[in-house]
Amino acid sequence: MNIHASNIKEYLSQLPEDRRVVLENLRTVILEHLPEGFKETLSYNMIGYVVPHSIYPKGYHTDPTLPLPFINLGSQKNYIAIYHMGIYADQQLHDWFVTEYAKRCKYKLDMGKSCIRLKRMDDIPYDLIGELVEKITVDEWVTSYDSIKSKRNAD
Repeated sequence: MNIHASNIKEYLSQLPEDRRVVLENLRTVILEHLPEGFKETLSYNMIGYVVPHSIYPKGYHTDPTLPLPFINLGSQKNYIAIYHMGIYADQQLHDWFVTEYAKRCKYKLDMGKSCIRLKRMDDIPYDLIGELVEKITVDEWVTSYDSIKSKRNAD
């Protein structure tokens, strides 16, 4: 789905009802569990949760004018996507999530490096998403990001 919006309310208003309800529910869960310091914003034409420049002035390495991304929610053509950079950066967190997902959902996990693809709107583990969001603080994410970036620059 190609949605162009200037704010989150406008983004949500452009979604079909079934998608809007799921994204609103995910957004609520994320906001309830999001550690202090992250900021909700429109990011990459999706709902985003970022480390603001006031905390991490360097911004995102590919475009320092952008805040450091952490989580994005988006409505794609065939699924709802949760992009969680912590899962990509931390193998232990990734493995925990994969294991817990299998315990809580009746359908197989469809996942890329940082993308959790939710194709079945009736089998979304909202409680697990909340737990996942709580697992990394702003300071932990910044430290992890800087460490990964330093390793890439050394190669």
